[in-house]
Amino acid sequence: MGKRLAKEVSIAIAEAVAQCKVDVISAYPITPQTHIVEHLAELVNNGELEAEYMPVESEHAAMSACIGAAATGARTFTSTSAQGLLLMYENLFIASAFRLPIVMVIANRSISAPISIWNDHSDVMTMRDSGWITTFAENGQEAVDLIYHAYRVAEKALLPVAVNIDGFTLSHVIEPIELLDQELVDKYIPPLRMKYKLDPKKPITMGAIGVPEIYTEAKKAQDEAFKASYKIIVNAWKEFEKLTGRRYQPVETYQMEDAEVALLIMGSLAETAMNAVDFLRKKGKKVGLLRFRLWRPFPLKDFLRAIGKIRALGVIDRAVSHGSTGGPVGIEVRSALYQSNKRPKVVNFIAGLSGRDVTVDDFVELFEKTYEAINKKPKFSYEIYGVKE
Repeated sequence: MGKRLAKEVSIAIAEAVAQCKVDVISAYPITPQTHIVEHLAELVNNGELEAEYMPVESEHAAMSACIGAAATGARTFTSTSAQGLLLMYENLFIASAFRLPIVMVIANRSISAPISIWNDHSDVMTMRDSGWITTFAENGQEAVDLIYHAYRVAEKALLPVAVNIDGFTLSHVIEPIELLDQELVDKYIPPLRMKYKLDPKKPITMGAIGVPEIYTEAKKAQDEAFKASYKIIVNAWKEFEKLTGRRYQPVETYQMEDAEVALLIMGSLAETAMNAVDFLRKKGKKVGLLRFRLWRPFPLKDFLRAIGKIRALGVIDRAVSHGSTGGPVGIEVRSALYQSNKRPKVVNFIAGLSGRDVTVDDFVELFEKTYEAINKKPKFSYEIYGVKE
């Protein structure tokens, strides 16, 4: 399928993007995503990638350029982090409403203030209602595979896709990574053919005013397309498994077959949490782990199947939703469980903000706190874990 080489994850992502034969790259540098677009600039400059590289004056302009390019039928890519994502914000909604298959990597980073360049999920959680398909990687190989998957899905669903990697924890780490042979990439990602695009020979209108008589219907159509993308996402993973043997699912599980208590998490901390599961299993504790690979569209049925018969679930958020009844993921999980007869006790932890370590011992403690919830009344709030006194 391809050679397995030790590479920085950001470099491997850039090379996977190049293998997807992008036409336009538009980006602005911001830590910790810069290595991705720097390497793409090198590939274009060296003649290894035939693409238009657009160095713009801001992230707002980067997304604007991607929107313009994608609207003409070009395959596009951008990448950002934290405040850069916020500067793109209004254009995120335009990209999804225009049904443009833009792919973006977010090297997840804390939102200021105070200023932080380290990792959590406070940036991506701001865009959860923007209409972007959203996936999370746990390691470098998954990050690369999700790039291939993103282009396959975006161009079939005609919707933008955001691939999330933990800043520094993944973006700057060197791991053994296997890039697919180009023949496999070409088979998996056929040339982009858009039925509706900006073409002087066949004029169309994009971005016309949505008067009250049509705006609701337009949003309904967008929402139906977004919900319909679920099947495209799952089928694309099945096709990827046939090509590579590597399997991905909307909700992935670890040691959940007979679990009484489980934690739920997204991103690279999941691998540390697995070590805690193994440790507690050796002590006879029936614990398990759930991970959301797909965050939007929310994989409701997959989640309800995955929880099995657990008695308590600890949801670990890596972002604060100030003044609410929980973190963004915790709120979503409680809403999902309300639609089911399966209702384990749910406790919500905010952990790992700004790159603070969450160790195996910490996860063991979080499991213990979740066990304690079995005999307590449901607590519709959250605990910010690890606060120093």
